[in-house]
Order: sequence, then C-alpha cells, then structure tokens
Amino acid sequence: MFRPKLPTMPQPTGTVTPPAVIEPTTITPSAPATPSAPIAPAQVPVSSRPTVQLTPGTALALVGGGTAVVLVVGAVLVSMLLAVAVTGASVAVCAVVLRSLLNSDAKRR
Repeated sequence: MFRPKLPTMPQPTGTVTPPAVIEPTTITPSAPATPSAPIAPAQVPVSSRPTVQLTPGTALALVGGGTAVVLVVGAVLVSMLLAVAVTGASVAVCAVVLRSLLNSDAKRR
C-alpha cells in the first residue's frame, strides 16, 4: 500500500529498422581559380544610418535623465530599507509586550 508503483517500460511494437550504413567518400582537390579581371582598390561603403551628434543640449538631457533615474532608484531603496526597519521595530515591540504578558500571568499563579 505504501510502496510506489513504478510503471513498466513498454516494449517497442512494430518493425524496427536497422541503422543506415554511411559510406565514406573521397575528396578530390581542384585547381584554384585565377581572377580574370584586375581587382580595384577597396572603397569605403557609405552608411545609410544617420550619425548621432552629441550637442550640449542633448548632453544636458542625458545627465538630467541619469540623475533622475539615480534619485528614483535611491528613493525606492531607502523606502524599502525604512519599511524593513519599521517592521523589525514593531516585531520587537510585540515580542516585549507578549513576554511581559506571559511573565505577569505566570507570577499571578
């Protein structure tokens, strides 16, 4: 009753085909192709993407945005730390109150 029942592995049904035999092939080297036309010097491709120009206004916006992100993340972290501290203090106060209630109840008996 308390022993687990393990399923048995079913036997394969139908015909089982043997694995295919792979025959090795030989590689024959061929002669390298010679270029018929002279090769022109490489040209620099023109990029279709616009270049990003950092002006003083955009730099100021980036600095302002980064500062805002740091301040928001800092405020969230400080509020979480404060929540943990308040929770810990309230648990400590509850523990002291319960301890005093249990001790006073034991002294009355």
